[in-house]
Amino acid sequence: MLNELLEKLNEISQMVEKDFAEAKNPADIEAAKVKFTGRNGSITALAPMMGKIAKEDKPAAGKAFNEVKALVAKCMEEAKDRLDDGTAGGEAVDVTLPGRKWTMGTQHPVSRTIDECCAIFRRMGFTVAAGPEIDTVANCFDKLNAPLDHPSRDPKDTFYFDDGRLMRTQTSTVQIRTMLDQKPPIRIVSPGRCFRRDTPDATHGVHFHQIEGLYVDKNVSLADLKSTLKAFANEFFGEGVSIRMRPHFFPFTEPSAECDFSCVMCGGKGCRVCKNSGWLEILGCGMVNPNVLRNVGIDPEEWQGFAFGMGIERLAMLKYRIGDLRLFSENDLRFLKQF
Repeated sequence: MLNELLEKLNEISQMVEKDFAEAKNPADIEAAKVKFTGRNGSITALAPMMGKIAKEDKPAAGKAFNEVKALVAKCMEEAKDRLDDGTAGGEAVDVTLPGRKWTMGTQHPVSRTIDECCAIFRRMGFTVAAGPEIDTVANCFDKLNAPLDHPSRDPKDTFYFDDGRLMRTQTSTVQIRTMLDQKPPIRIVSPGRCFRRDTPDATHGVHFHQIEGLYVDKNVSLADLKSTLKAFANEFFGEGVSIRMRPHFFPFTEPSAECDFSCVMCGGKGCRVCKNSGWLEILGCGMVNPNVLRNVGIDPEEWQGFAFGMGIERLAMLKYRIGDLRLFSENDLRFLKQF
C-alpha cells in the first residue's frame, strides 16, 4: 500500500510542476491550487489511504504527503513571482508606459446641497445632529403632538415594520432625540433621508432628504425665526432674495407658518416656475408647540423655541435648475458629471 501511495504522489508532483509552470494568469494559479489541494483535489483524495497503511510505514507516508504539499506551495509562489515580473507567456511588461488615469468623481448635487446648508447654519451657531432612519412611532408622531388621526400615520402613507417601528417620515425625530438627551439651550440642524409612500414623479419620490432646524432657549421669538430664515435665503440663493411667512397649521408648532422665498428664477417678477406669483414655497416653520416641549421634559414656561424644515431636493432643483426629481437617484453619469 505504501508503494502505491508513493507512486501516486510522485505522479501528482510531476503534474504540479507542469500545471504551475504553464499558468498564464492568477486565475490559472488558483485553478491549479484547487486541483491539487482543494476539497476535491487529487492530494486530498489520497488522504483516506493513510488509514490502510501499516503502522511502521505511516512516517514515510506522512513525509511524502508533506513534501508534495510543500511542492505545491513552492510552485505556486514561483508562478506568482513570474507573473509579477511580467514574464508570463514570454512577454515582458514595459514599465515605462504611462499609467491609466483614474477618472475623478464629483459630489452628488444632493450631498453638495446638504453640505452647503449645514455650513450656512454652522456659521449661525447651529450644530449638526443625526439619528437613525428607522425609528419609533413615539419619536415620529406621539412626542411631536401628532393626533391619532393624522394622515401621515396611515400605513398608506408611511412604511411600517411588523414590530411597530417605521421608516421616519421627517427628520423631526432627531429633534425629539436631541431634546430627550440634552438640556436647553439647544441649537441644531438635522439633515437626512426620509421615506413616504408617494408615487414617484417629477416632484415626488419614495425617499427624499430634509434638513430641519431647532432652536430652544430663553426668550426665543418669531422674530428670531424670521431673521434666521432670511439670513439663510440670502446665503444660499444670493443677496436680494425676500421671504414671506403665511399662517399655516402644523401639530408640532404653534403658531405655524409656510415660508416662501421670492422666485430665484425670475427675481420675483413672475414666471412659469412660480406660477406668475413671484414666490416659491420653500419650507414650513413655527414656534415649538408647548406640548412638544412637555413631552420631552422641558418646561415651556421657562424655555421657548422655533423649528423649521425644508426639502433638500427642492433646494437643489431651484439652485441648479433641475426639472425632474428622479434625476437625483438614476445614477446617470451624464447628469452627475455636471456637478
